[in-house]
Amino acid sequence: MKKDLLQQAYAAMRHDMRRTVLTILGMAWGIATVVLLLAYGSGFGNAIHAIFDSFGSKAVGVFPGRTSQQDGGNKAGVAVRFTKRDVELLRNVAPLIQHISRESDMQATVLYGPRSFSFPIVGIDPSILDIWNLQVDQGRFLNEEDDNSHGHYAVLGSEAQEKLFSGVSPLGESIRVNGVSFQIVGVLHPRMQEADNDNNRVVYIPYSAMDVLQDNYYLGGIWLDFSGLDHDQLTKTIRTSLAMEHGFKVEDQRAVFIFDAQKQLSQFGIITLGLKILLGFVGTITLGIGGIGLMNIMLVSVTQRTREIGVEKALGARKKDILFQFLAEAMVITGIGGILGILLSYAVSLSVGRLTFYSALAKHAEAADIRLVVAPQTLLIATVILTLVGICSGMIPAMRAANLDPIEALRYE
Repeated sequence: MKKDLLQQAYAAMRHDMRRTVLTILGMAWGIATVVLLLAYGSGFGNAIHAIFDSFGSKAVGVFPGRTSQQDGGNKAGVAVRFTKRDVELLRNVAPLIQHISRESDMQATVLYGPRSFSFPIVGIDPSILDIWNLQVDQGRFLNEEDDNSHGHYAVLGSEAQEKLFSGVSPLGESIRVNGVSFQIVGVLHPRMQEADNDNNRVVYIPYSAMDVLQDNYYLGGIWLDFSGLDHDQLTKTIRTSLAMEHGFKVEDQRAVFIFDAQKQLSQFGIITLGLKILLGFVGTITLGIGGIGLMNIMLVSVTQRTREIGVEKALGARKKDILFQFLAEAMVITGIGGILGILLSYAVSLSVGRLTFYSALAKHAEAADIRLVVAPQTLLIATVILTLVGICSGMIPAMRAANLDPIEALRYE
């Protein structure tokens, strides 16, 4: 039965090949549009993830501020100051914290030979490597031994290394930071960097060694990452614990600032989902135009084959037989158009390659550009949309053919 339907569909398509080909091309263009627009939406989402991964997508930063509300006997406007005790406090109240690091930073003059530049100096703990997703290009990163021994070691950002050493390996060399010598043990891989950002100009030193440059008893901030999924609960726990420790109200947002990269990523995820739905809707409308063309040629086909339908009914064909016959013709055209459209979308995605996105704003950001990758999930969604459009476009002509009166159909000229 299925074979007979396909043979009849093929014979009907050959009856007016030019019209059939044009309809197939319309369906192909429509499904290619759907696939490419969905691929663009997925590529946008992947680019956003790449941006956050570059800076540590699970990083949480906790920074001291100044109270804005009176709490008991404590007046508003009091500065909150973190110490190493707060690091231990957070370890105890949030056991799902994987890594935690102190941070202290300053701007300082860095010299190597006759070269002198002003670079950000950041005193951190070795665990920042995992929190910020830093990648070492040469040598090694700072370790616990460096921190415990107050070692004067430094790791350079890629741009700092280029400016001080002009591409020559700096490993084992010494630089002077505000007159204090530090031995270079590593160089970092370039990070995404916007024009006003100093990501790649940073000089990293052990937090304990920061005391030779400035007072590091009070922390500039605390960075951590978290293995759980409930970041709202994590930030609530952090704020509550610090409020009890430092005597400010939990709801006082200015007392402590908490940056949660995962929350930021979730907000962009909502934007990405909205973009995908919008692009999918636009693509569906384009495919729907092709579906209208399919419906038109099927209605014309029903009109031209009215006597044939009358003969089939006179010979005992049931309504559902006629319905399936014309619906099969519509689905064959839809299927061929869908295959050609998917092949076209693959060809376009391969030829286009990378579309400029974040690299237009930042250096070393090619990984955060948009790539039109036709994923299996995209094909599945596009196939479902194509099938629905094909059924809707073919059903009206098929029902019209199935409901024809056999006597009137035989009389049709």
